[in-house]
Amino acid sequence: MKNYVHLIPYKFIKQLERVNEIPKGVEIIQAPDIWAQTKGKGIKVAVLDTGCDADHPDLKDRIVGGHNFTEDGQREQFHDDNGHGTHVAGTISASLNNTGVAGVAPEADLLILKVLDKNGSGQYDWIINAIHYAIEQKADIISLSLGGPADVKELHDAIKEAVKQNILVVCAAGNEGDGLDTTDELAYPGCYNEVISVGAVDLDRNSSGFTNSNNQVDLVAPGEEITSTYLNGTYATLSGTSMATPHVTGALALLKNLSNSAFDRNLSEPELYAQLIKRTVPLGNSPKIEGNGLLYLTLLDHVEKVFDQQVVRALINI
Repeated sequence: MKNYVHLIPYKFIKQLERVNEIPKGVEIIQAPDIWAQTKGKGIKVAVLDTGCDADHPDLKDRIVGGHNFTEDGQREQFHDDNGHGTHVAGTISASLNNTGVAGVAPEADLLILKVLDKNGSGQYDWIINAIHYAIEQKADIISLSLGGPADVKELHDAIKEAVKQNILVVCAAGNEGDGLDTTDELAYPGCYNEVISVGAVDLDRNSSGFTNSNNQVDLVAPGEEITSTYLNGTYATLSGTSMATPHVTGALALLKNLSNSAFDRNLSEPELYAQLIKRTVPLGNSPKIEGNGLLYLTLLDHVEKVFDQQVVRALINI
């Protein structure tokens, strides 16, 4: 199957040798307020991307395995020579180690599955095989900051099987948007109903002009000027729905621990999806652009049942 998928950051902004911060996007979704309860320990996240810098000081303790499905190098070599995958991995679970950056779920485990080559391109076959591998490895969440124009049945079937196994599948909505809800921009697998499709907002919570709009968008998260881990132990600031997606992936790692503890059982994929959507706030845009709204993890701490949207907006200063 020689159809290709390719989703690169909408914009590369800058590379940094050193940083020491909790990134603004992680703060916007209120992840640090959850860390006293859980940091995602024991949750395995399969990251399907360009690989990862496994020696990065913020990531080396998070990686529990990996596999290369591309034609770049040996199967056990999942080194990132693009940077995209390392950036995504850092937003999900960069360690909270008093230096560099911290991810949304800084104790979650990472299974690095390289499905995009050094140019950020990959075959659908590589992604399909990686999804089946993630299922075999009993991943809790699959993160896909990638997409393409083709609706491939085998890809859809693989995602359906993952969801059937109660694995949450999180996908970037895509970067082909024009800022209008009157036109649909479709990218796969983000358009499949079974995935959690993530659009982007900027750090002031305004909808990103590049974010795809369609009726399968589930929610939005910070996706502009996102600082995270990068190649050779460095850091970089990038923009795109690729950067919004790992915020939601990391949030689900936290919510899976919280919800399973609260309900004293393992919640199903639909139940965990419901827990996620309960923690979104509408921003006033069309649902085709923002889905259910902006991810805000501590929302239920403020308003337990029926809430007034104006009160919520005041609480989060939007």
